[in-house]
Formats: sequence, structure tokens, C-alpha cells
Amino acid sequence: MAGRLSTAQPAGPRSFPCQAQRWPLARRTKPEQSGGVDSTLTLVTVSRPETTAAVTRGAGRLLSALGYAPLAEVSLPNGRRADLMALGRRGQIFIVEVKSSLEDFRTDQKWHEYQPYCDAFAFAVAPEFPREILPQEPGLIVADGFGGAVLREAPVTPLAGARRKALTLAFGRLAALRAAGVQAPALE
Repeated sequence: MAGRLSTAQPAGPRSFPCQAQRWPLARRTKPEQSGGVDSTLTLVTVSRPETTAAVTRGAGRLLSALGYAPLAEVSLPNGRRADLMALGRRGQIFIVEVKSSLEDFRTDQKWHEYQPYCDAFAFAVAPEFPREILPQEPGLIVADGFGGAVLREAPVTPLAGARRKALTLAFGRLAALRAAGVQAPALE
């Protein structure tokens, strides 16, 4: 049977065989179709910065899909840095704190300090994050590098008008400076 292609077909569109099998794409039109199949499994360890970047990217994409304009790594007037700050179509301000690991969450309990600068606050975590340890008050987003989903809506506490105006102007200026290529991390 050496050199022959198996004619077995997969059981269904979501079926993945446990053993390496070959299905003909065409009748031996390419030399590599008659070769062996590499069934090596490679485990990849993803670092904490890579997880943070992926969750931030996915949460940003989700916020965009929900009608928000997100900015990453925004320094707030109180000296804290929001992983994502987003401005909605009606001027609502949403802050998202990305947690990349259990250790990250346990060593960083500053999330209450973001609330005076937003109408809504949520955590964003990777799918494998142990979500049961997160507090129930804020919203919850699960995201990867390609997108995300809202698992728990963020409660809305409207900002005072004067603070909203100041934050919206600062957000707009920061976005314009970044669009112009200026490295501006903070709201001014």
C-alpha cells in the first residue's frame, strides 16, 4: 500500500481525525501529495505580553464592532493607565482593563480607580482565564487576537457633564495626535 492515497473521507465538516490521514485533493497532480504526512504536535507557550496584546486587540475589535472608537494605553488624569478607552457614538466613555493571567489580576487591584473616568467599565480576558475569580460588578469581555464577546454587560454610571466634556476633548486630541504620528500616551 506504500505510495497509495487513502480514499477515506472525513465523517463530517467538523470531524477531525485523531490519526494522520491523507485525502486526495486531486488525482496525484502534485508530487507532495504522494509523500508522508507530518503528524508532529508542537506545543506553543504564549507569553504574558503576547496574551495581553492578543486580548487587547480582540477587545478593541469588539468595541469597534459595537460602535465605539477605542484607543489603547491611555494615561488618565489620576496617573493610571487604561488598557483600552473607547468613545461611543453618543459620547459615552468605556474603559476596559485587560487581565492576561491570574497573577496579573491578583497583583493589580486598581480597577476601582478607573470608574471616575468612564460611564462603563469591564474586564477583558482570554478564553482560558479563570473567570470565576473576577468581581461580579464590572462587565466582562472574553477576547482573543481576532475578536471578542460580551459575557456580562458593564453597568452604566453616567459621568457628570463637565467631566464628560473634559474627557471627550482630551480623548479627541489624543486620538488626533496619535493619528498624526505623535507618541502621546496621556489625556491632557
